Amino acid sequence: MLGSLVFAISINYFLIPTRLGEGGVTGLTTIAYYTLKIPTYLTNFVLNGLLLLVGLKFLDRKTILRSLWAVVWLSIWLKLPVVYTYHTNQTLIPTMLGGVLTGIAMGLILNAGGSIAGSTVLGRILNKYFGISIGSATLFFDLAVAIPAIFIIGFENMLLTVLELYISAKITNMMLARFGAKRVLQVISSRYSDIAQAISDNLGQGVTVVQASGFYSKTDRPIIYFICTPREMARIIPLLKEIDSSALIITENVRSVRANDLYRLL
Repeated sequence: MLGSLVFAISINYFLIPTRLGEGGVTGLTTIAYYTLKIPTYLTNFVLNGLLLLVGLKFLDRKTILRSLWAVVWLSIWLKLPVVYTYHTNQTLIPTMLGGVLTGIAMGLILNAGGSIAGSTVLGRILNKYFGISIGSATLFFDLAVAIPAIFIIGFENMLLTVLELYISAKITNMMLARFGAKRVLQVISSRYSDIAQAISDNLGQGVTVVQASGFYSKTDRPIIYFICTPREMARIIPLLKEIDSSALIITENVRSVRANDLYRLL
C-alpha cells in the first residue's frame, strides 16, 4: 500500500504535470491520458489486471495476490484529487524526483513480494527463470514503451522519460540489494571445526564444510561455506576473528538465493 502511494505521487505530482512518459503499463496509462483523457486509475486497473492473468502461468499465487493488492491500491491513490500541481521550467527536477520516487515505490513493493504488474511481472519472470536482476529486466520492457512515446510527448520529454526510467531502475536495484541481499562467506582456518560450530550456534543454521587441500603447504584445509544476510555477516565476522585472527575470510554478494528451511538446517 505504501509503495503504491509513493508510485501514485510520482505519477500525479511529477510525471503527468511535466508531460513525461513512463514504461510498461504505466507508460501506456500516461499516453492514454494525454491523447484520449482516459483516467489513469482506470487504464491502470484494466491493463494490469489482464497482465496478472498472464502472470498466473509463471508466478506463484502469493505473488499474484500481492501484486493485485498493489494494483488495486495504486488505482485508488491515482483516483484521489491532486492537492497541489508542481510546475517548473527546470524539467530535470521533476524527472529526477519522479525517478527516485518510482524506484523507492518499486523497491517497497518488490521487497514485499508483489509488483505493479505491467513490466514488473515480466521482470519477475526473467528474474525467476534467467537470474536477471528485476530492476534491469523491468527497464528493458519499460524502454520498449517509453521510446515509441516520442510521437506523443516529443523528443525532449522522451529523453527525460528514459532518464527517469534509468534512475528508477537504479534505485529499485539498490533497495532490493539493501533489503533482500545475501552474502556468501568462505572461511579457511585450521580451527574450522570451532568456527563452524560458532556459526551454527549464533545463526541457528547449518554450514557446509568443503574438503580441500593447500597446494603449497600440502596440508588439508577444509573450507567453511555459508550464506547469510549483511546484518548477520556484521555480527559473525568479529566472532570469527576472535576464534582465529589469522583465518582467511572471503565474502561475495549473491543475486538470488532459493531454498527451503530444511536445506538451511543441514
